[in-house]
Amino acid sequence: MAATDATGALAGFATMTGTPEQVRHRLDHLGGKPKQVIALTLEHGSEPAVRALAETFESIAPLVGAILARRETEAMQSILELLVPHVPPPQHMLLEARMTAEARKAVLESGEWLTAAQIAEMAGFSTNNPSAQPNKWKKDGIIFAVRHRGIDYFPGYALDPKTGYRPLKALAAVLKVFNGSKDDWGLAYWFASDNSFLSGKRPQDLLVEQSQRVIAAAEDERQGVTHG
Repeated sequence: MAATDATGALAGFATMTGTPEQVRHRLDHLGGKPKQVIALTLEHGSEPAVRALAETFESIAPLVGAILARRETEAMQSILELLVPHVPPPQHMLLEARMTAEARKAVLESGEWLTAAQIAEMAGFSTNNPSAQPNKWKKDGIIFAVRHRGIDYFPGYALDPKTGYRPLKALAAVLKVFNGSKDDWGLAYWFASDNSFLSGKRPQDLLVEQSQRVIAAAEDERQGVTHG
């Protein structure tokens, strides 16, 4: 299929300024008659201003071809995308996505998850920037949060009502053990899953009363991954 040579759409251009009579006279005596003429009329304008305008057109003209070529390429790409049939994702990807969605749903239903604004209200933080303190906790590695539909949710089981809903120190110890080996959702899965090291109990249920066992379970998990 032949394509238009957009880059060569403009060539051999020049500008002329003056009165209509002066421009007409110059066109009549121009060697090599031009095939196209663009006329811009001005009711008023000083000679320097008119010349500056003409120079502006001269500087812009070489860009027009490149712009037309880019638009032609973009139009062709859009047409190709419409003509090429949509390729569905492989079956294993669909299965993996379904399993991940079910796992996340189970985690969110396994306990109380709080937004930064809810934590700020419970802990008595400033309402001007309610996410400031919870986000600082996350940055400092003393709590984690899972992101769901563009919102960060913090685990309610990680907050201690006795200290004004600040993060439990045991949680920071667990996060230090994993040391980034699990992402936020991975941490949430681990805390919400039955753990054989804890006699089938969930780490999140023992974090307050048996924090040392939970830390030990994290160390066992970490060592198993390292040596596995």
